[in-house]
Amino acid sequence: MNRFSYLRAERLDEVIQALSADPTAKVVAGGTNLIDLMKYNVERPARLVDVTRIPGLATIEETEGGGLRIGALVSNTEVAYDPRIVERYPLLSSAILAGATPQLRNAASTGGNLNQRTRCYYFYDPDTPCNKREPGTGCPAIEGVNRNHAILGQSEHCIATHPSDMCVALAALDAVVHVIGPSGTRVLLMTEYHRLPGDRPEVDTNLAHDEIVTAVELPAEGQAFTVNHTYLKLRDRLSYAFALVSVAAGLQLEDGVIRKARIALGGVAHKPWRRSDAEDRLIGKSVGADTFATAADQLLEGAQGYEHNAFKIGLARKAIIRALGQAAAGTPQSQVDKRIH
Repeated sequence: MNRFSYLRAERLDEVIQALSADPTAKVVAGGTNLIDLMKYNVERPARLVDVTRIPGLATIEETEGGGLRIGALVSNTEVAYDPRIVERYPLLSSAILAGATPQLRNAASTGGNLNQRTRCYYFYDPDTPCNKREPGTGCPAIEGVNRNHAILGQSEHCIATHPSDMCVALAALDAVVHVIGPSGTRVLLMTEYHRLPGDRPEVDTNLAHDEIVTAVELPAEGQAFTVNHTYLKLRDRLSYAFALVSVAAGLQLEDGVIRKARIALGGVAHKPWRRSDAEDRLIGKSVGADTFATAADQLLEGAQGYEHNAFKIGLARKAIIRALGQAAAGTPQSQVDKRIH
């Protein structure tokens, strides 16, 4: 770990000023991802800006539109167990409880979860080439060990996957992200917050270096999926493991006919994967295995596997069908009893 200076910020303008002055400065809250990266010498910030003392970022508040606004410093545990989240956005609660351990969820913040780096063995090993860590050096994962890597949206420069469970649910719920920087505030759609790798795999999000996340807002429309929803996570072991494939699914039904549909995938791309055209084609269709299989095929159109992860294409198809079946039946996947039903 490199030497660094430390600033405990008391105001948002202090954070913005510190980030603007130093291109290597990093924001730290829970530190559950950043500190690991520093220990591996993957991240080497010259300055850490601690935002945990800034007032107003650690609350969950009602919005005028009937939704909820989650402050960037609210812990994952607080979000998962907040009665309003559990009642009105159970898909989000379930997704968070599917991830990490209770200890990590206690420390991890909402803003930090949004901004965690994509996972890849080679990215975490400074002794190997990696376009994400050092642009232009290559992507050894393409020809190397790639069991956990992307099957959608990847490029010749990077096939890493985004690790968050929370973000998959947020994408399905049409959440928006509030940020602030030198030019003031702006709002990003959750589906546009993270980037596909393209030819700039070192850039994970559309958040500028001198901006900071202040909140995530859940729109009232997301409450349409309080009954017919599920978060299904398939992984190599039942706890404390990243998803091979995960599915956040929400349906609004009327007499067995789909009126609204939301589907987001995790573990398959550089960002939570969602295709609104595939969702739109479900509207007006009757629930059933054939309908869900067609949606799965559309969601996975263009999927490409590699030597060790080609199995994820078939696994993802089955997971989508199973998740939509769980959602339609109103029997969401339990995050306590993780056996798939």
